[in-house]
Amino acid sequence: MTRIYPHVVVAKFGGTSVADFDAMNRSARIVIANPDIRVVVLSASAGVTNLLVELAGGLDPLQRSDKLATLQAIQFAIISRLKQPSVISKEIENLLENISQLAQAAAESPSAALSDELVSHGELMSSLLFTEVLREKEAGASWFDARNVIRTDSNYGCAEPDIAALSALAETQLRPRLENEIIITQGFIGRDADGHTTTLGRGGSDYTASLIGEALHVGRVDIWTDVAGIYTTDPRIAPKAQRIDQISFSEATDMAAYGAKVLHPATLLPAMRKNIPVFVGSSKDTAAGGTLVCSTTENPPRYRAVAVRRKQTLLRLHSLTEQSSSHFLAQMFTLLSQHSVAADLVTTSENSIALALDPTNATSGEDHSLTTSLFTALSSHCRIEVETGLALVTLVGNQLTEGTGICNEVYSRLEEHSVRMVCHGASSNTLCFLLPGEAADSAVKTLHHRLFEQSCSF
Repeated sequence: MTRIYPHVVVAKFGGTSVADFDAMNRSARIVIANPDIRVVVLSASAGVTNLLVELAGGLDPLQRSDKLATLQAIQFAIISRLKQPSVISKEIENLLENISQLAQAAAESPSAALSDELVSHGELMSSLLFTEVLREKEAGASWFDARNVIRTDSNYGCAEPDIAALSALAETQLRPRLENEIIITQGFIGRDADGHTTTLGRGGSDYTASLIGEALHVGRVDIWTDVAGIYTTDPRIAPKAQRIDQISFSEATDMAAYGAKVLHPATLLPAMRKNIPVFVGSSKDTAAGGTLVCSTTENPPRYRAVAVRRKQTLLRLHSLTEQSSSHFLAQMFTLLSQHSVAADLVTTSENSIALALDPTNATSGEDHSLTTSLFTALSSHCRIEVETGLALVTLVGNQLTEGTGICNEVYSRLEEHSVRMVCHGASSNTLCFLLPGEAADSAVKTLHHRLFEQSCSF
């Protein structure tokens, strides 16, 4: 029977938490202060992944040189603050040389597989540097290549992990080391069956931490970022947003899925499967507290938060014939499925469908939903209208389909914003509005003021 470690913590540190030497030093103190932290998962230093993505897209020699110089400056600014910089500088130089060669190859013949290989170097560098920071504090840290346990398919840019393989590998390669050392590893990256590096999609480091936590049956997963927990909305939009001290898995999952940036949308799924609490806090201010995400909370409020997701697309499909609505719907959804397009919101009438689409979370961040082949397939059966640059504003709560007037109460606050679509009833815990992108901030402020600042529903 598999041993369970109820006191072991997997700690993940985001890009801002390892952005420079001072940030790494703060994060190292968090690790040392909590002897239960036995696995540390790291993102690339802030800004590094964006630079690597640009290089993977193919740049001319002058542009490549500029990006590489910036990458080198970020890494060696950290190395220069180490007590013994020579210990790690050669390894970082080798990785930077790899990046240079891969960037040149990308300029000549870019590919998704090459892109993943190149982009993975951000996490490799940050984890090596952080390991050295901990070693200088005599913390007993050991570097580990996450690709040795994170096995995935070959969907480069947004790979799907093999949970069974991950669990088996974690049991043999990670578990025996938990008691004697702090394991430092990378988020975001994995390896497919052919040995090629893959990535889990932007923000995938949170997901990695949760996957490892699930595989090891740990007691908690800690996500350290630059904000002290999960808020009722983005404080940059509504300054009076309040931190939520405790929130359920289902509420937090809805918030992440509909645009809250604190957690990656897939992060909570492994934790939910093993009922592992997830803590979210700020590495810059540990005394500020944070948010605990767990299975249930006492007296959950009707309204929990307002989330926003930008750069949405509205796709309207109008039948070209007088065929039955059931046949038209079946035909359209079959085509969408064949092209791996998923719609978040759907409304229908007798001979038309409206769908809200969200760009994929692939490494490139590009929208691959509306491809030429999909347009061609759809055009044979319907007239197509596309509207881009929209925003999805979602009210997350509990039992929003119960009682009377909830939709009207919320909708009446947004009448001036030219709502394109409303989705209410498909989920009892969300109420969604598709709006013009430029109206998003105003709509969020309006809803937050009315539902949270005035009534203090949180």
